[in-house]
Amino acid sequence: MAFDPGGGKPPIIVPWESVAAWVTQAQGATQYGVQRQYGLGLGFIDPETGQQHFLELPQPGMPLAMGLWESVRAYMEYEVHTREEIQDPHGLHCPGDPPYEGVHTFHHARRRLHRRHRDGEIGLFKVTLWYVWHILDLWTIPFHLAEWEIRAVQKAERKTLPASLDAWSQPLPESEWAQPSEELKRLSAKVRALHKQNPQRPITAIFAEAYETETLTA
Repeated sequence: MAFDPGGGKPPIIVPWESVAAWVTQAQGATQYGVQRQYGLGLGFIDPETGQQHFLELPQPGMPLAMGLWESVRAYMEYEVHTREEIQDPHGLHCPGDPPYEGVHTFHHARRRLHRRHRDGEIGLFKVTLWYVWHILDLWTIPFHLAEWEIRAVQKAERKTLPASLDAWSQPLPESEWAQPSEELKRLSAKVRALHKQNPQRPITAIFAEAYETETLTA
């Protein structure tokens, strides 16, 4: 992972498996009542200087703090860019689509609408309502605007990246990809097995059990 400390300092690049993460919760009484604060903490050591660094990202709630870390972990360990790559209940994401909603989303939705009508899932009335709604909503113009905004944001973000970090962010050929350690593979397999046994179980409890068995067998 790469961290930009700002202030003209060079980016800090650390191995993914060396990053520590935790969720914080604090509460206190004020004149307006009891207030709670949550955050996602990240800690790492600069490989070049040995200096410890800590970050805390405020979050509105505990589930969102844990969800942010799970999003980072899914991206780093499984290269998951969007939720639709794991679960796409509406069938609006296809292989090769960009990781955001755009004109392609509109066309997927229209094809899905006609497929459901052919299969008898919906009637002609719902099909008509879909077309009336999107005609009133200016058809594909909102999707084009969304894509334009995303491109503008991406272009602005690229300008703010230091040159060294921008070069580091470029895709590498598969032959140069870093391979996960045996420990990470073993723990990930335990987590997946425990989650399969009880999908409704909190992910925090699953990780705790996986690490507990790892500690006991070590």
